[in-house]
Amino acid sequence: MNYIWDLMIKAQDNGMQPEQIHFRPARYYSPYMELSLYDLNATSVDTYVELNPYYRFEQLFGSWFHPDLEEDEEFRHALFDIIVHFLAQMDMYQGMTRREYHIRFILRDIEEGVFGEEAVRQLALLSREEREQLGEQLLRLYEVGEPLSLLRRMFRDWFPRSLIYVNREEKEELMIYVGKQDTPPNIAKVQLLLTLFLPVHFEVRLYWTHHFGLIGTGETMIMDRIAMY
Repeated sequence: MNYIWDLMIKAQDNGMQPEQIHFRPARYYSPYMELSLYDLNATSVDTYVELNPYYRFEQLFGSWFHPDLEEDEEFRHALFDIIVHFLAQMDMYQGMTRREYHIRFILRDIEEGVFGEEAVRQLALLSREEREQLGEQLLRLYEVGEPLSLLRRMFRDWFPRSLIYVNREEKEELMIYVGKQDTPPNIAKVQLLLTLFLPVHFEVRLYWTHHFGLIGTGETMIMDRIAMY
């Protein structure tokens, strides 16, 4: 990591919130690096991060930390932290496409409770990659429809062994074999997908580690590993 945007992305991957990070001007630094890290090969993010303010932002911070300037030190350091956070956000947005902005807006709607409070809690359990996958498929849902196709794709991305069957003989019903244990994080992911992609007129039967028996398909007819339909 050498740039503030790189550090902020790494912090997101580690589950840290931006407000948990505090930037401060480094007392000792290399003129060839933006971040002044004790360990150059660090893969984790500390709460306090020292920054060489002159690496990219000399015009902005050039006169803030002159050795002869001793007034309002606490204020200058607090303002420095706020401005660097703002610069980091600008860094992260640079190079984003219009589509990526739309995905961010969709994820923000979920975070703000547009799809309910349960969806807010469930979204918080996702990794950065899973959030991006979810936002991409929700945007496709708005563009082309096809909720069942996108629901199946999301299940295959998050639960590679999953299978989805559609039963329309007597009622609109989905039978979903997840292929994983029904742990709280997995339950939250499944419920989030059903909330966002399931058409309202469909009923759902969930099968976690045991598939229901299919005559003629030996893998589903193993004793003690069959779920009843």
